[in-house]
Amino acid sequence: MKTKLSTLAILTALFFAGCSETAMDDGMGNNNPGMPGEEETSAEWLIPKNEVRDGGPGKDGIPAIDNPKFIIVNEVSFLNDDDLVLGFADGSDVRAYPHKILDWHEIINDDTPNHSLAVIYCPLTGTGIGWDRMFGNKKTTFGVSGLLYNSNIIPYDRATDSNWSQLLLKSVNGDLKGTQPIIYNLVETSWKTWKTMYPNSKVHSLNTGYTRNYGNYPYGSYKTNGTLLFPVSNSDSRVSLKERVLAVIDNDKAKAFRFNQLDANGNLIFAGFNDKNLVVAGSKSANLMVAFNTKLADGTVLEFQTTNSPLPALLSDNEGNTWDVFGRAISGPREGQKLLPVPQMIGYWFSFAAFYPDIEL
Repeated sequence: MKTKLSTLAILTALFFAGCSETAMDDGMGNNNPGMPGEEETSAEWLIPKNEVRDGGPGKDGIPAIDNPKFIIVNEVSFLNDDDLVLGFADGSDVRAYPHKILDWHEIINDDTPNHSLAVIYCPLTGTGIGWDRMFGNKKTTFGVSGLLYNSNIIPYDRATDSNWSQLLLKSVNGDLKGTQPIIYNLVETSWKTWKTMYPNSKVHSLNTGYTRNYGNYPYGSYKTNGTLLFPVSNSDSRVSLKERVLAVIDNDKAKAFRFNQLDANGNLIFAGFNDKNLVVAGSKSANLMVAFNTKLADGTVLEFQTTNSPLPALLSDNEGNTWDVFGRAISGPREGQKLLPVPQMIGYWFSFAAFYPDIEL
């Protein structure tokens, strides 16, 4: 316990280095009462309320970015080759959101030409995903509630103040309780791989409107040590706590894939999961792994193989199509079509095991 509290003290001290606008509450991960936002939201939760924890900084104490600013790849000097980014593609508009910025802000509310996107990232579980910000005809933004469940971020939407679980992919409290967002899978990879794949893409800049030491990871040795800052409801020792894996989530079930499986299978894995046939592609050296449904919207089941074309080309098929890392046909008879996405995130193994105790591996 002493070690845990000491770690948390370091964490909070690092977090508030350079911050000026928010005072700390008890910062001990204690449960309610006194949870930020509790007074405005419903008392009914779809998750055990006594396992919803106060992360410390308070509601909006970690400020989401609502006016993202971008630069081009050639202007980026703050990223090292092994730094991670999350990528999103809207046609020819391709954008990268660096972990170095998301570690301090966790949510970026962005508008691309055809989508209103919230990039939601949790530093404690290492998971990132995109959610549509349109609900019906209304557009919202997401903020950081300051609450955690199973050590994972609980975003809130500013239109209804409902709380959401990133890893459960739904609202768990408030007027939108039970609502699932439209999901946009993001491609997570290293900066070296990203800038090679998309040298003309946009990259979120350090011009965030906030003063933070973006060169400093705010959670100390958390990425590599063998401890957690907050308890989780289930643990699974089949894989080390913080090994990064790709988890596919479908109808309350999950299946995880490890990077070393790609190496052992020629950078391609075929797997059945929840009545779907998946192809998982990428490579450990490129720090890239993505999954797609092999069945198209028209019912056609494609036979995939790796392609000799350089990234972002990733797969070719028996019809002569070539598909990129976002699952878009970039050449061949189906050029312009997309593979059916399956919800997925790369993150620390412990987080998926906590939310999905029966996770397949």
